[in-house]
Amino acid sequence: MLTIDNVTVRLGGRAILERASATVPAGARVGLIGRNGAGKSTLMKTLIGEIEPDDGEISKPARARIGYIAQEAPHGSMTPEEVVLASATERAALLAELETCTDMDRMGDVHERLLAIDAYSAPARAAKILNGLGFDEAMQQRPVDSFSGGWKMRIALGALLFSEPDILLLDEPSNHLDLEATLWLENFLKSYPATLVVISHERDLLNKVVDHILHLQGGQLTLYPGGYDAFEKQRAERAAQLAAAKASQEAQAARLRDYVARNSARASTAKQAQSRAKMLARMQPIAALMEDPSLSFDFPDPSEMKSPMITLEHAAVGYGAAPPILKRLNFRIEADDRIALLGRNGNGKTTLARLLAAQLAPAEGAVNAPGKLKVGYFTQYQVEELAGEDTPLDLMARAMEGQSPAAVRAQLGRFGFSGPKAQTRVEKLSGGERARLALALITRDAPHLLILDEPTNHLDVDAREALVQALNAYSGAVILISHDRHMVELTADRLVLVNGGTAREYDGSMDDYIDFILGRNQPRGAGRERGGARGGKAGADLKAAQAEVSKAEAAIARLTDEVEKLDARIVALSSEAGGQSGAAMQRLLTDRAAAADKLAAAEEAWLAAGAALEELQAA
Repeated sequence: MLTIDNVTVRLGGRAILERASATVPAGARVGLIGRNGAGKSTLMKTLIGEIEPDDGEISKPARARIGYIAQEAPHGSMTPEEVVLASATERAALLAELETCTDMDRMGDVHERLLAIDAYSAPARAAKILNGLGFDEAMQQRPVDSFSGGWKMRIALGALLFSEPDILLLDEPSNHLDLEATLWLENFLKSYPATLVVISHERDLLNKVVDHILHLQGGQLTLYPGGYDAFEKQRAERAAQLAAAKASQEAQAARLRDYVARNSARASTAKQAQSRAKMLARMQPIAALMEDPSLSFDFPDPSEMKSPMITLEHAAVGYGAAPPILKRLNFRIEADDRIALLGRNGNGKTTLARLLAAQLAPAEGAVNAPGKLKVGYFTQYQVEELAGEDTPLDLMARAMEGQSPAAVRAQLGRFGFSGPKAQTRVEKLSGGERARLALALITRDAPHLLILDEPTNHLDVDAREALVQALNAYSGAVILISHDRHMVELTADRLVLVNGGTAREYDGSMDDYIDFILGRNQPRGAGRERGGARGGKAGADLKAAQAEVSKAEAAIARLTDEVEKLDARIVALSSEAGGQSGAAMQRLLTDRAAAADKLAAAEEAWLAAGAALEELQAA
């Protein structure tokens, strides 16, 4: 059980948490939510001891291990596999001890402990986690320093998940993930065996993974049973109750004010009027649930554009003199399309988006679009590069040079930047506010096509819902890259899979795609790309790949059984009295090492066969 008891935390003289209290049951899966800037990350840092509370205390079970991703990403020459395996510190220490241990009794104890912590299957488990997070077999063996910052954070996440702490704390774990890795993470967390507290704005994760919602608002914590939908229902009921109570109180206050006004001057009723005036002064106003009046997205509608808006004909695209990343691009974008680009990070989704935004020229083929086409292209880099000392008004005035101050303020007002907020320095804005400002800037000339590359990373749940509504009200075309499944399902009516060096229509639903990613059985014909049913050589290749997977699985089962039998014999022999079993023990250890090597090879073959099968299924 994790207990937060009357905790107060002040930063910069401002109370972030104020006498906040909550009790997280042992084994609970809790979604920590709240508006941007409410103090969720501050609470996380207080839980791990990085921030000392000004008052109150946090208690947890004795010797409980708390796991949290450090701010600094891993670096160095170690591989992702080595980083993940090293996070299991007890396993690493025991294996290091075995290398120099000469005491047979101690060796037996060490092996028994390694068996107890399932140490020998660790490489396979580490590979499975890394594969789920998007690292193929080759990437798992590259030096960590060869990866970008986002991929390094994936490695850190993989190490944290592998270490299986007693209390797992995750702060926006999907921010560096694509949709495919997010789906895998959601599935992984469903079966996490210990207590979980996750800050997330992913509605699907909050509904499918967590069993409690911990809501942080106004420095206070409230624990709700159930997932996010249950929380919203309870919050709506509470809001209705508060509104009714507030209306009743206001009516009572109006009656008291009226009585005081009519009776204060009359001697016969002056005393009663004074009494009611004191009652009115003592009345504490009931506050309605806090809402953010500046939460706003309103995309200006573009001028009419005939279809097709963009046509790709045998197009290829890449960077410089390097071979193209995507080839054989043949599809149309209609004037009212809502398209979601699917595919793992690194497959070329952003490259395709930049081609459609005319930031990259086709290396082959053609991209046909009318000269009057206006495109609004949103990326996270725009959010990060907004100038700190400027205000939204400064930035928009420069972007809309030559237009009237009223037009500039009107565009800012569409996205919640009115009054003093329009003149707040950007460095003082939250991440969500900067994202809104970037969207305001790219839509200032009413584009016909919006291309949004991960627009939700800095947005809380309510802001994401507002963005969904605004996109659905927008009359232009939308191309969306997002790891937020909820947003994709509510806004996209066409799916395009970027995979295998090209991009094609995906005929299945999002549920079909999720089944495909998670390896579930699919209905006949579901989730195929356009181009016909599998058959001929493709069908034979698919069957051969499936056979290889089955063969590897059978080998893993056989070798696992062999290793387990050897482990049992090692433990039994180590318990024999007198220590006279040195030679026999050495033979068993040798046989065990050989079997473990074969098992590791079988697991590698299984991973390779599985990857090959996935590629064939995708194609």
